[in-house]
Amino acid sequence: MANTYYKQNHLKKLRAFCQTAKLGSMTKAADSLFASQPTISLQIHALEEEMDTILFERRGPKLLLTTEGSILYDLCLPHVQGIDRLKETFDAHCGNLTSGDLIIAAGESTILYILPEPVGKFSKQYPSIKLRLSNETGRDGMELLRSDKVDFAVGSMLEVPDDLVYDPIVSYNPVIITPLDHPLAKMKKVTIQDIGKFGLILPPRHLSTWHIVKMVFAQHNVNFQVTLEAGGWEVIKRYVSLGQGISIVTNVCITEEDSSKMHVIPIDQYFPKRSYGIVTRKGKFLSAPAQKFIEIMNDGFERK
Repeated sequence: MANTYYKQNHLKKLRAFCQTAKLGSMTKAADSLFASQPTISLQIHALEEEMDTILFERRGPKLLLTTEGSILYDLCLPHVQGIDRLKETFDAHCGNLTSGDLIIAAGESTILYILPEPVGKFSKQYPSIKLRLSNETGRDGMELLRSDKVDFAVGSMLEVPDDLVYDPIVSYNPVIITPLDHPLAKMKKVTIQDIGKFGLILPPRHLSTWHIVKMVFAQHNVNFQVTLEAGGWEVIKRYVSLGQGISIVTNVCITEEDSSKMHVIPIDQYFPKRSYGIVTRKGKFLSAPAQKFIEIMNDGFERK
């Protein structure tokens, strides 16, 4: 009995610690756990004594993890989440996934062109799961991952930070899109030097497309100019069709209707294929709905 009480009490301390770390406040952690602030404070203090270390430091109104606190957080969070979601995980393994939430971060283009099929299959198989797509990408999407406000992200990554894991699932070929009457559209063979003569329409510079373009042009010692920054492939395609410039996209976003409004030129001899996949926080416990969605994506796309 004493050992059982210790384990239960230990879990409460770890849960209080994880929520405080996540929310940056003992008061907010207490509200989320339906406990009093003094109770949370006592549990964290007891955990610090047990671990013989200081877990938090205060900076202004927010509590931040110390180096030791960060280590403990990474170690214990998957276990706390696993215990808290044990019933849900057990039901899923028994083929009975009837409740839960799933929040996925992805950019607009990924939501429009890559996720419709897996979302449709998931919703059909698990209609009781509340699925939400958070239209975030780049730095904002990574912060959502790090703060556990989303289960995982779907997107493309060139450089993977040490605290994240990127598992590519599918890849697409790069293409140049131009207005129908553009000089490049009349050429039999387009070189990287030819492309550099014309203004590009690209997504914001903090996204991976910009870095790929910069890298490729630098490798060929060719200068390029960006005449317009615009977010999302739909916006970019619209401006290209209106004659505002040319752009570099992946062919997943090209529809039959697009082909009648603009000229599409393969450029895989210069630009690498673009992979898209699952991004998770390292060490994060993935809920049963998250695991099922990732299984559907893996089954639905041929890895290349």
